[in-house]
Amino acid sequence: MAILWTGVAVAGVAAVLLAIRSFRPSPLPAPAPWTDPLPPAAPPPDMAIYRLPTGTYQNKAFLAYRGGAFSETRRFAATAVLVRHPAGDLLIDAGFGENVAAHIATMPSYRRSPHQVGATVYQQLSATSYDLARLRGVIITHAHWDHVSGLDRLPVPIWMNAGESRYVDRAKDAVVFRDVSRDREIHRYSFDGPAYLGFPRSHDVHGDGSVVIVEAGGHTDGSVVVFVTLPDDRRFAFIGDLTWQMEGVTLRAERPGLLRMLADVRPADVRTSLLRIIALADRVHLVPAHDVGAFDAIPEWQFTPAGT
Repeated sequence: MAILWTGVAVAGVAAVLLAIRSFRPSPLPAPAPWTDPLPPAAPPPDMAIYRLPTGTYQNKAFLAYRGGAFSETRRFAATAVLVRHPAGDLLIDAGFGENVAAHIATMPSYRRSPHQVGATVYQQLSATSYDLARLRGVIITHAHWDHVSGLDRLPVPIWMNAGESRYVDRAKDAVVFRDVSRDREIHRYSFDGPAYLGFPRSHDVHGDGSVVIVEAGGHTDGSVVVFVTLPDDRRFAFIGDLTWQMEGVTLRAERPGLLRMLADVRPADVRTSLLRIIALADRVHLVPAHDVGAFDAIPEWQFTPAGT
């Protein structure tokens, strides 16, 4: 029995040491940069994108990426992006909603971070007399609370693929989604298109290459990356939570091992998708969903109705 308990103790110490080491810097191998031509796109001349920040919450940098400072506190963005297109507008994620405090309360206590609340997407659009009938729906990069809380007041379809549908049916982390999506229309799309910038399958929303969704499951079953091409040839990739902060790209620093185990359903797939994204860093503006500064290149929504 003494030998058994000694073995358990040794295994426990080894697990602790392994977890500690997983917070140390350990860059992923550098992928070969993408050198092939970018996919063709013909965005209409009046297409545009805008950011709608809805608030932030706080986390320590050492929890966000390997090598992050223990003493540094980061603001995590909860920002939606409005894509205006003559064939119908779309939102990418929905940020914080009016009931965000209640949504945070559904999380385990160790995940309830201090947060700062701004105006919701619904409030920002309503304040500018935006016609909600223009919205074809909200493309969610995945169904975690900080991406879907703002769906509570948006009377538009929620765009979701089959993988994410399976996830929200079973996952504890989808409790907020199940609440805000009750009695809501779900627009189900499939990855019916070819490989796109290293990702094996895609869905071209408008058929003109301006908004292309690619399958990037791993953080959740059906998490996605949304590529947007503008008329001036600028390209953006809204990468959801493949990495929480830009250091995931610039330092090739994935989440610490313990956080990968807690946050990702398939950590190896997240790593594969992150490396695909890193390969595009010189060709596409990459936007991790929670990096505040990554949204600076996108103008903030300040719509002025015609005739005012």
